[in-house]
This record gives sequence, C-alpha cells and structure tokens, in this order.
Amino acid sequence: MQQYGKERDAEQDAADQTTDPGFISFFDKLPKKSPETGTLRLFHRPVEDYYQSYGADAMYVATHTFRTQSVIKYLGRGGRAAGLPCVNLKTSVAQTLLRESLTSKQLRVEIWVPESGQGKKCTKFKLDKEASPGNLQAVEDLLFGAGSDLLAPPVVLAIKVVSSGGAKGKTLGVAFADPSIRQLGVADFVDNDLFSNLESLIIQLSVKEAIIPTGTVSGTTERDIDLNKLKTVLERCGVVITERKPSEFSAKNIADDVPRLLSAKATEALGASTSADPSMIIPQLSLPTAPAALAALITYLGLLGDPSNHNAYSLKTHDLDQYMKLDASALRALNLVEAPGNAGTTTRNTTLLGLLNKCKTAQGTRLLGTWLKQPLVNLHEIQKRQNLVETFFDDSNSRRTLQDEYMKVMPDMHRLSKRFQKGVASLEDVIRVYQVVLQLPGLIKVLGNVQTESEEYSALIEELYLVPFRGFQENLEKYAEMVEQTIDLEELDRHNYVIKSEYDERLAALAQKLDEVRDGLDREHKVVGRDLGLELDKKLHLENSQTYGYCFRVTKNDAKSLGKNKDYTELGMVKSGLYFTTKKLRGLAEEHKENTDQYARAQSSLVREVVNIASTYTPVLESMDNIIAHLDVILSFAHVSVNAPEPYVKPKVSQRGTGDLVLRDARHPCLEVQDDVSFIPNDVEMVKDKSEFQIITGPNMGGKSTYIRQVGVIALMAQTGCFVPCSEARMPIFDSVLCRVGAGDSQLKGVSTFMAEMLETATILRSATKDSLIIIDELGRGTSTYDGFGLAWAISEHIASEIHAFCLFATHFHELTALDQQLPHVKNLHVVAHVDEAQNGREQQITLLYKVEPGISDQSFGIHVAQLANFPENVVKLARKKADELEDFGGEKRIDSEFSPEVTEEGIRIVEELLSTWANQPADDSEDIVMTDDSAEAQLEELKRCVGRFAPRIEGNPWLVSVLGSLS
Repeated sequence: MQQYGKERDAEQDAADQTTDPGFISFFDKLPKKSPETGTLRLFHRPVEDYYQSYGADAMYVATHTFRTQSVIKYLGRGGRAAGLPCVNLKTSVAQTLLRESLTSKQLRVEIWVPESGQGKKCTKFKLDKEASPGNLQAVEDLLFGAGSDLLAPPVVLAIKVVSSGGAKGKTLGVAFADPSIRQLGVADFVDNDLFSNLESLIIQLSVKEAIIPTGTVSGTTERDIDLNKLKTVLERCGVVITERKPSEFSAKNIADDVPRLLSAKATEALGASTSADPSMIIPQLSLPTAPAALAALITYLGLLGDPSNHNAYSLKTHDLDQYMKLDASALRALNLVEAPGNAGTTTRNTTLLGLLNKCKTAQGTRLLGTWLKQPLVNLHEIQKRQNLVETFFDDSNSRRTLQDEYMKVMPDMHRLSKRFQKGVASLEDVIRVYQVVLQLPGLIKVLGNVQTESEEYSALIEELYLVPFRGFQENLEKYAEMVEQTIDLEELDRHNYVIKSEYDERLAALAQKLDEVRDGLDREHKVVGRDLGLELDKKLHLENSQTYGYCFRVTKNDAKSLGKNKDYTELGMVKSGLYFTTKKLRGLAEEHKENTDQYARAQSSLVREVVNIASTYTPVLESMDNIIAHLDVILSFAHVSVNAPEPYVKPKVSQRGTGDLVLRDARHPCLEVQDDVSFIPNDVEMVKDKSEFQIITGPNMGGKSTYIRQVGVIALMAQTGCFVPCSEARMPIFDSVLCRVGAGDSQLKGVSTFMAEMLETATILRSATKDSLIIIDELGRGTSTYDGFGLAWAISEHIASEIHAFCLFATHFHELTALDQQLPHVKNLHVVAHVDEAQNGREQQITLLYKVEPGISDQSFGIHVAQLANFPENVVKLARKKADELEDFGGEKRIDSEFSPEVTEEGIRIVEELLSTWANQPADDSEDIVMTDDSAEAQLEELKRCVGRFAPRIEGNPWLVSVLGSLS
C-alpha cells in the first residue's frame, strides 16, 4: 500500500504540471466531446508514459474505471467548485480503458500528444490517434499490448441506399473492410422497407461500425424516412453509426484507387492484366451502387494514406444467400454470443459460443464466432464438416493429442503477421514462428495416423489438413535454417533473444564480457550464500529485477540473517521478501546492464535484417493460421459433442425444401450443463403439410420458451457442422431462423416493448420463406387482451396459410388453439402440469413436469407462479378473488367457447325458427291497433306455446340449455 501511495503521489505531482492556465485555456477551446456523446478523449505524456483525462472524460473514467471520485483532482483556480477535473492513468490502466471503450462500450477514442517543442509543462497538444469500434488500426498495438489476444477483428461497413421505385423496395450498395486481415468486400442487393437483408448481412459479418451519408436531399422526405429506418436497424444490431458527407459516396476515382490497394495475388485471382481497364478486370467495380460505398469506406479508413496498405488488400463479393440468415432478435433469443454492449460479461456456458468454445487458439475462437453467425446452406459443405467432427468424435486419442500437445502451443499467427507487416516485430516474434515450424512434423504425423471410418473421411483429412501442412513445412524449411544460423537458441532458456555472437567480431567480444560478468555474479552468489549460511536458489535467490537490476532476495523470515552487516545494502521489501545487494554485486549488475545494452545496439542492424527476411513469410503464416483455426474449431466441436452430459449425435440434414424436422430426446445444450439442472428432453416432430405450424400452450415456467428455442439452437448447430443434443435428429436446411422472443423496452430510443415486438414481427412477415424456421414466444402481450389476441391470430394464420414455414408459436391465448380446426397443418401441443385438487383445507398443488404432449392446456397458472415468487399471501388471495370475478363476469359472453361451432350454429338456427314462427302468427286487428295489456298477454301466451312446441329441440341442444340457464 505504501508503494502504491508513492506512485499515486508521483502521478499527482505530474498532474500539477497542467495547472498552467495556458493548458486550461487550450482545453476549453477544443470541440466539446465526452463519453456521453460517444467519444472518449485521452491525453498521453510519452516522456513520463502515462495518460490523463479532463472534464467530462475525467468524471467518466473516475466512475467507470476507478469507481471512485477520490481519484479526481481539480486544476486551476476555484478548486472543486470551478476547477477542471483531471484523472491520471497508468499505461496499463489506459490500455484496459481503451479496450473496453472500443469494444463493450462502443465509444470512439481520441488520443492527444504534446506538440513538438513542448517541455514537461506543456500547454498545447495535437491529435495523434483516432479509433472507433470498426477501425482499430491506429491503436491496435495498444490493445494487443494489453494482452487482448482474443479481441474479435472489427468490421466496418459503408452503406448507400438507392430507391428502386414502385414495389421493388430499395437497392443497397454496401462495402465492408476488415483491416485486421486486409480484406475489402462489396455487395449489391435489393432490400425491403425494413432492411431485413441488411440486418442479416450485419449479423453475418459481425459489423461493429457503419458509415452512412448524412444530411438530406432537398424535398425528398422519402430519404429521411429511409435514413431513420436504417438507423433503427443499425441500433438494434448494436452498430455504431458514423455519418459522412454525401459527396464522399462517389465512385468517381474508385477505378484508380482500388488497384493501388489490391495485392498482386488478388489481382491475378481476378484475371487482371496491368494494361487493362480496372472496371473490366475487377468485376466488383461494375456493380451499380457498391463502388460508391467502397469509395466512402476507403476515404474514412484512410487506406491510401498508409503506404503499408498498398498492394496488400484482397477484394471479394459477399453473397447473402451462401449462409443462413439471422437477425438481431435471433442472436438474442438463441443466446449465440454476448449481446452488444455486454461483451465478456456472460459466464462460459450461458451462450452457445461459450459452450462450444473449447478451442485452444485465439484464431480458433475467432473462427468459431464467425461460423455461428454464418451457418451453411450448402449440404455438401455441411456434411464435410460433420464427417470431420465424426472422425475426431470417434478417435479420442488423436483428438486429445492434437488439442493438448499442438493446438495449445500455437501462437496467434494472424497477430504475428500483422506485427511483421507493420514493421514492429522483434526477435521474439521470429522465434515464436520458428517454434511453430518445429511442431509441424509431429502435427503431420498425428493427423496421418487418425483412425477414420472410411476412405472418404481419410481423403477429407488429407485434402483439408495434411496437404496444406506439408506445403507449409516445405515452404518454411529455409525459415528454420535462417533462424538456426542467426539466433542464439541456447539463450532462449534465459528468455534472451539475441543474434549469435559468431556473426560479428564486436558481438563476440561483448558476448565474452557478458560471460565473464555472469561468472562473477555466480561467484558472488556463492560467497554471500556461505557468509549468510543460506542454501542457494532455495533460500538465497539471485534475480534480475526490473527495478533494481541484479540483486539478491531472501524471504521475510530469512531477512534477519543479514543482521546489521554493513556489507549488505537493503533495497526494498515486497510481498515475496527482502531485496538487497552488495558493493561488488552492484558493480557487476551495472557492468552487465552496460554490456547488454551495447550488445543490443551492436546487433540492432542484424536484428532488422533477420526480421525483414522473416516478414517475407507472412503469406505462408496467414494461410497456415486459417488451417489451424479450422482444425481447432472441428476439434472443439468433437470435444463438446463427446463430453456433453449425454453425447450429441450426428444430424441427418436434407436439401433445402425437402424433409421433415424430427428431433428425438431434444435438449437445450446450454441449459443441460448448468449446475443443479436435470434437463427433461422432449421430442419434436414437424411434418411438412401436416404439422408444420405448432401452437404450444401451458403454464408459466412450464418450459414452453425452452422447448421452442432449443429447436432453433439445434437447427443452427446442425448447419454449422456440429453434432446436436438429441438421440436422433433429421432436418432440412433452413434458409433463415427468425425469432420474436422477449422484446424489451428501449425508452432511450423511443421504442416501447410493444413497438419493438411489432418491428420484429414485421421483419419476420416480410422476410420469411417456406424454407425458414420461425420461433415466436408470447406474441401480443404488450397491448390489450383483445388487440393482442387479434394480432396473434392474424399473424399465425398468415404464417400458416400464406408463408407455410416451419413455425413454433408459444402463447397464453388459449383461444388461438382453435386455428387447428381451420387449417389442417396446424397442431396443438401443451406443456404438462400435474394438479392436486384442494382438500382438507390444503390449497391446490401444482407440479410442473416440463414434458410437451399433444393437445391443449386447459388453464393458466399465473397465480401459482406468483406464489412460487413469494408474493404476500393477501396479494395472492386478492388475485384469486379478482380472477374468479372476471371468469364469472366473462362467462356469459364466453359460453359459446365451451361448445363446438356446429352445436352453436344449430342452436342459433333453432332460436331463429322459434322467433320466426312466433312473429308470423295472424293478428286479430289491423297493424295500427293500439297495444293493450290483454293483447300483450295474448302474445306472451303465444310465445309460450311456440317454446313448448320447440322444447324437444331446445333440450337437445346443450348450447341453448346453457344460455337459458344463464338467463334464469
């Protein structure tokens, strides 16, 4: 705590340097930005290497990073009342803040540095770096330096909307960039008014930021409406919106700019010739709308301004239909990944990504996240993945060896390649690649010995893994030779990354001096050990401390052995013990540091040469990174499938539009692994044209939501190539999974629960096809009972009769179950609850069985759930009383719901005939005779005689008997 206090005092002293009124005046003139408006501004002092935040940023940092106001210092006159708030941050804290701000908080970041010529007491700063959730290039080293190896690669998207006119909807041109892998992509497609296809694209690409044109075209209110709808979709997907001038969305110079960015390999893949017209050799530039979006994206990212980007990028066209379409609602409903804004806050098994992520590499984890958002729709590709998973599912020995001995030691070669490309790699990075090369022969041997079920599976292993790995081994042979000839591998055990001394006479001389110094250090270690009577390396440690250099360390208990001996100088006490030194050791430590620095300076040119040679191998490293990631995900799928509470099975997937959805003993993969959960499996059987639309009723907490969601999760797992939690599974390929589950309020965006529910449902109705899987939970609860039921009925009938998609519809509107009498392919299911009737003063007891069976649930159990939630007894009693009153009140109006339509219609016909017979009796006088008491009595008598004649028919109709009984 004392040490921490000293560091805090030092930082506060440094902060005093900014009390100069000149800085405060400079800060006040800056554009007003704060985390509340979406931008965090930090000031870096590189000499002292710490960061500062001021004003609203300081208040934000104090609240969200330090979680205390005590770290705030107020600068200038006026103190707390009028001073400028300031907070200091160590570099490590600033890196953590940057990572959280750009990922989970979705903020933009500005980093300012002192202007040249400014001393310690600097008053003027300049903007050095800008970053946003979709563009991390400027701060990438800071983020990775904070140990964020698993940081998902950001994707930024530029969008241009063109009205197609009429009923054709909108034409969208989009361009996207993943700077982390230097890839550009474009797409042109037609979308509906709700931008459903765009939403699917955002999910597929994991877009973090979107660039859209700002302003409006004079007199075009349609563009304003489109812009608002577009922003609604982006906000729903958790995408940061950046508006740019419409003039930037111009394809005027795109034909010249793109060829400068594309690599020779990418140009060759397009069949390019340097003399040809770029629009002819790059087909993406001939798209109608996307090139304009691509121009805006290149300008925003400043790709042409960085020479390292020239001839380094690839360009592809993204086809929306090559993957299953998912929307933001499906992501939340199926718990695929962390919700936007909550990255990293969920536990391992609460999301499908967390459950399936048994990957051992960072690149494997990133690829798994991509696969879950891009389920396949190509049957051949799905089966290839399934066959690979089956191979490692059956061969547990090979799977464990590959995971524990090879995948576990693989570095993130994508990150290493980036360091080589940016010219910031070190000898340590060169060695990490070399260690991968050493692993390749063993990896190839294990893969070659994998036990497979058939020759087809062996050929698959050969094609996807063995052939590429053998190629990498051959390509990297020269790399390994270069490392072995230039780098001193014996020094690696001491974590020293140095060039061999034989390469240079000066290096050899310095190496000899270092050896002599180390011998001197060892001798002094032995001398002090004998003098103090302490065993070397157990009681007395010789350490190279970052703070003190070479020194001795003893435990606190052994520190008393030093006594008051003047030969020993105490340096400091830490948790692990006491640091001390001697006069001779201090001299040797200084000599070691001096020689080490001289060695580093002498070898710097050789290091640059070695690193430059190693950087030429980055294309091989990036290709190998992709294969390792693929293998890691397949191994992870097999591991999870084998080690589940009940092993998963290989699903039988049929072509799109064919086959039924049949799941035996289906389970929710995330719920079954929760502690203290004994999951009860259920069968699912959805047959096309017979039971494709299923309505599920039953009590609250009975398992309706779990039942319908697990079907969506299982379908998605199957199309990513994973095994599924069933005892048997058959299903068609779905082109999309669309969900309407548990909409929440978005008051800050002006969207109510019901409006959010309607927006999600509208998306389903506009984008679903007969090959979709639709999951709807409790539709219509956000408004009145009658409106809600009307909407639920209309939506259900439309899906069942017009779209004909597989649909699971959970509801508390029991009246909705009558839809099965109207449409033959609608089937009713219910979750079972066992009810013990009240007796001997004991209240009714209800047991939820979590089983789904055919038929209709005859009652709700909302008040029982309130009891389980420990509602006060008087509240529960009042609820029962009011419920009974409402049932009695509504009973007269709902009598017909107890009888079939045929019985009710027959009863109505009997009443009509009775009244017609009575009305057609002959009158005694003319029509204008005045009614007397006697004539009224006569007509009443006639009515009684008519009722008597119809009595047998009335008594034979239960509905009429019930109506007459309610009137008596």
